[in-house]
Amino acid sequence: MSTEFFYGTGRRKTAVSRTRLIPGTGQILINGRPVDEYFPRSALQGIVRQPFNLTRTMGKFDVNATLDGGGISGQAEALRHGISRALLQVDPEFRPVLKKAGLLTRDARAKERKKYGQRGARARFQYSKR
Repeated sequence: MSTEFFYGTGRRKTAVSRTRLIPGTGQILINGRPVDEYFPRSALQGIVRQPFNLTRTMGKFDVNATLDGGGISGQAEALRHGISRALLQVDPEFRPVLKKAGLLTRDARAKERKKYGQRGARARFQYSKR
């Protein structure tokens, strides 16, 4: 059984998505669970489906993804990044559309580390002059 699939890796903050697109009916499975069960909020489901809406390929591919790390929002955006990269393998003509929407750029924003001698990354301990 050698079915053709397209692979894409997506990342956001500390979340990593390993995504496979298989020609099919539009079923999205994340860690073996359907998308509406894994992401109960409709906004997150919309983020996941955004690349398909832009490229007009909704319902043409089944998604089988493995998500690790991060929180629920970072995972949704990592999955969107992975789907976008996999769609490029399907058809390179999708690149201008996905690029314009900013879905191919790895969002490098992450939590800045806490520094020693300070209360947080930028916040200092309270200073009393007198």
